[in-house]
Amino acid sequence: MIYLDYNATTPIDPKVAKAILPFLLENFGNPSSSHSFGLTTQSAVEKARKQVAKLINTKSENIIFTSGGTESNNFAIKGVAFANRSKGNHIIISEIEHPAVTEVCQFLAENGFEISKIPADKFGLINLNKLENTIKPTTILISVMHANNEIGTIQPIDEIGEIAKKNNIIFHTDAAQSLGKITVDVQKMKVDLLSIAGHKIYAPKGIGALYIRENTHLQKQIYGANQENNLRAGTENVMGIVGLGEACELVKNDFTKNYENLKFLRNKLHKNLAKITNLKLNGYLTKSLPNTLNVTFVEFSNPQILEILEKIAVSTKAACHSNDRTISAVLKAIKITPAEASKTIRFSVGKMTTECEIDEVVKIIMKIAKNNLT
Repeated sequence: MIYLDYNATTPIDPKVAKAILPFLLENFGNPSSSHSFGLTTQSAVEKARKQVAKLINTKSENIIFTSGGTESNNFAIKGVAFANRSKGNHIIISEIEHPAVTEVCQFLAENGFEISKIPADKFGLINLNKLENTIKPTTILISVMHANNEIGTIQPIDEIGEIAKKNNIIFHTDAAQSLGKITVDVQKMKVDLLSIAGHKIYAPKGIGALYIRENTHLQKQIYGANQENNLRAGTENVMGIVGLGEACELVKNDFTKNYENLKFLRNKLHKNLAKITNLKLNGYLTKSLPNTLNVTFVEFSNPQILEILEKIAVSTKAACHSNDRTISAVLKAIKITPAEASKTIRFSVGKMTTECEIDEVVKIIMKIAKNNLT
């Protein structure tokens, strides 16, 4: 089976695995311990913190480690909400956010907060005028994802940051899908909070990070000791943290080469699949992640789609909620019908994808199209 589902998760880079290995075996100390075993792991954690910070253009003290993108989103949104409740209870998000944002906001809505969702156009871009007009004196947080996990559309985060700054509102973005694929610079983006997921950038699962700008106050979510600037209690996941740091270092060093290769492979796949009658592109090829292609095979039958899924590892929905048989909120937002949704596939290439694999994928799909005419 050919793997083209890198937006769902990535394999661990061999260099990341090599960096982790000593902390899996001999370097087992608790980073909070004052003896040499602890100092060794403490040093490794702080090195990784600097590597993450450097990638997104900030200082290491602005990075805290979490268990992944979902926790980072939860911490950012609930942390701001409860720390700033005296200032207001209104939160603005887009209608195409990941469940790690929408479900948090649903919880907050059930606990006295007001949630507004900004609609997206048929390409998945939100309306900035609508966003600005939705702001109230009670608005305390805007949360808009950097790039969509299903269709790849990149939001105008810099402009949203300007709007938030002008109105003195805290701004959070979920960068789980964008980091490693496009430039992520927290200074240019003017974000106060930014979520990172390690397993999207060839680091292990179960590790992530949250960028917190200076003077951005969050209510602590996990109580205990004073790890992570006294914001997240619990003994650090040293192996995961080291892996995330190494992965960020690799992203920074190989960024241009990987970006161009991802875009080349994605565009080659689209160019060849576009020969299929009535193939519908969802989102953009330009204002989009360079690795993501979401298309609807309008004239295919459901058995044909199933035949593709038997041979190519792709996604018909975001992996985090693939067991949900209803049309995803993202596809619904961009006006994909239920009938079209059943024939919609997300291809996402990665740095391990080869041109030969793309050629084979095209060959497989073209054969299915030719031999199983509806």
